[in-house]
Amino acid sequence: MGAYVLQVKATDADDPTYGNSARVVYSILQGQPYFSIDPKTGVIRTALPNMDREVKEQYQVLIQAKDMGGQLGGLAGTTIVNITLTDVNDNPPRFPKSIFHLKVPESSPVGSAIGRIRAVDPDFGKNAEIEYNIVPGDGGNLFDIVTDEETQEGIIKLKKPLDFETKKAYTFKVEASNLHLDHRFHSAGPFKDTATVKISVLDVDEPPVFSKPLYTMEVYEDTPVGTIIGAVTAQDLDVGSSAVRYFIDWKSDGESYFTIDGTEGTIATNELLDRENTAQYNFSIIASKVSNPLLTSKVNIVINVLDVNEFPPEISVPYETAVCENAKSGQIIQIVGAVDRDLSPAGQQFSFRLAPEAVIKPNFTVYDFRNNTAGIETRRNGYSRRQQELYFLPIVIEDSSYPVQSSTNTVTIRVCRCDSDGTILSCNVEAIFLPVGLSTGALIAILLCIVILLAIVVLYVALRRQRKKDTLMTSKEDIRDNVIHYDDEGGGEEDTQAFDIGALRNPKVIEENKIRRDIKPDSLCLPRQRPQVEDNTDIRDFIHQRLQENDADPAAPPYDSLATYAYEGNGSVAESLSSIDSLTTEADQDYDYLSDWGPRFKVLADMFGEEESYNPDNVT
Repeated sequence: MGAYVLQVKATDADDPTYGNSARVVYSILQGQPYFSIDPKTGVIRTALPNMDREVKEQYQVLIQAKDMGGQLGGLAGTTIVNITLTDVNDNPPRFPKSIFHLKVPESSPVGSAIGRIRAVDPDFGKNAEIEYNIVPGDGGNLFDIVTDEETQEGIIKLKKPLDFETKKAYTFKVEASNLHLDHRFHSAGPFKDTATVKISVLDVDEPPVFSKPLYTMEVYEDTPVGTIIGAVTAQDLDVGSSAVRYFIDWKSDGESYFTIDGTEGTIATNELLDRENTAQYNFSIIASKVSNPLLTSKVNIVINVLDVNEFPPEISVPYETAVCENAKSGQIIQIVGAVDRDLSPAGQQFSFRLAPEAVIKPNFTVYDFRNNTAGIETRRNGYSRRQQELYFLPIVIEDSSYPVQSSTNTVTIRVCRCDSDGTILSCNVEAIFLPVGLSTGALIAILLCIVILLAIVVLYVALRRQRKKDTLMTSKEDIRDNVIHYDDEGGGEEDTQAFDIGALRNPKVIEENKIRRDIKPDSLCLPRQRPQVEDNTDIRDFIHQRLQENDADPAAPPYDSLATYAYEGNGSVAESLSSIDSLTTEADQDYDYLSDWGPRFKVLADMFGEEESYNPDNVT
């Protein structure tokens, strides 16, 4: 009370030296009892203690100034003074009620706002800014509270998931206080307020929950189909618990290799597994509620395929190496390693040794370095390519897994010519038999000479064969096969007796029953008889029968064979048909025998399909 507010001043145009005409007196016409004014100085002061802005903030004070010292008959003037009380933080925030009830679904996500509470502060501006805090206690660690700067409300947020089946209600206290304090007005006592918050968790139909966030299983490769390797478990935690069904996610790679029991959740192999092809399988399993199949949950499955030692180790490259002819005993000529198609665990060791059949008097041996490598070592001084060019060294490699696997690998060692420093000069087989120092040009010249000689020999043999062929052939035009020519002169009608026609009728005729017909018998002299027409018919039929048999026989040759017997016979009645060496003259010659050749010539013409007539002058 009595705090200075303002000083007002009024002026009077009258002469201040003349009486009281210019002496002014101040008074309050309106604004009491809150303010007072000094009549002489015009200073306005507070008239009441502890004026409260929250009760009345704006005041309008009417001030009068009167001359003549305020006496009757003086003149007066007025003015209005507007006075505003400024705010000080003299009020703590207050909750309108002591308990706040909130209902929250258990499916509310973490970080979401689940409710609002508000404390009231009658102060203004920054003096009304409120800070909210959760008092540590029952369930307070699951929630958090922040201040809405615009509304000064406390927003309660969820820090951890809620579970109706685990806990259905939470209770904690919230404290509200001002950020800016003025210790001149509230030095004693608490300047804050506290309220209780009760949160009820509402039950929500939720999907099944797996017992683990990730399942890891192991299985040996080549495990029989249908073997159970593990199981997953999911439960419906709602009050009305429902049964759960399991499925393999069709998008994952384990669908064809594994199966799952829809009721029990057991996982079994569906195919034979091969670690060398796939060492690990990753897929997902889905669990759904029977009462509500749309509510599902998913979990990841990792299945590691364990290795079974099924492949023996093998030697890594090279499978062929070389040794110098001037090599010394105990010299390492090659270092070999091993590879195993099994995906062996770390630390597996390979051992190397000679095969049993190579231990006796070996030319080479194997030295195991105990670091999964071995060296091929010579066992004698010097090797000769002339004596032996290649050596085959069988090496046994064994792994350390269970069961132990081993294999025998053969390394080919080639003997080569080297210089004094061990540099290989030549490993070719031809180099063994050629003189040392023979140039490449000389080798080419030798090979060229050999090729020329071979060409000359081939040409000579070809010419000899051609000449021999021309000598044997009598006619360039007649090139039929299996035609035998006899160029000597025939011997007349008895020439037909030179060949036994019965042999054609019966090829198996007995030789001793034959009578030679190339010599005329001395004791028997029969007159010449003309052949009967029936005989010609028999011969034609016989030849046609033989021709049909050979045409129908699949084993017969693809051509006809004709044997011509043109040599001259003995004992012909007509003597020789040729004029050569004839004992008689042409005038004495009897040509009656020519009449016998007519039918025979026709038979022969019919046999060969020739259309020719019999000409006695042309019978030869």
